[in-house]
Amino acid sequence: MPELSHLNASGEARMVEVGDRPASRREAEAEGLIAMAPQTLALVLAGAAPKGDVLAVARVAAIQAAKRTWELIPLCHPIALSGLEVAIEPAADGSGLLLVARARTTGPTGVEMEALTAVQVGLLTLYDMLKAVDPAMTIGPVRVLRKSGGRQGDWRHPEVQADG
Repeated sequence: MPELSHLNASGEARMVEVGDRPASRREAEAEGLIAMAPQTLALVLAGAAPKGDVLAVARVAAIQAAKRTWELIPLCHPIALSGLEVAIEPAADGSGLLLVARARTTGPTGVEMEALTAVQVGLLTLYDMLKAVDPAMTIGPVRVLRKSGGRQGDWRHPEVQADG
């Protein structure tokens, strides 16, 4: 098991030093689901949600959140994102909406946390905008699908197909 880099020799929290790492292109993709009643999903897909275009608002919220991850997660470094895409589509099984965020940077540390933060805040925004019609919505699971770049190279979630 690898050691936890955010702990010093005494077990105290610390911010990892990344200043001596070479900059490299890094990318991370994460996804999350918000499960909802079929009627709620139909409202969203028809553009008839009471609060308007919930998908557009959730995409903007996800982008904003990724840019501010370092302010929300105590030991994250500020990262200059070079790009972030957010896609929101109906889940294949019709159970709700799947939000996928892909973050990119060129720098000394990865962007997994930015991708995950984008997904979580995007899903929370969907919940906020739809809770009046479906307070029983459920968020999760949320996971990193893949990452590339950096010292550890490419990684893919074991449940994700190589071409997927």
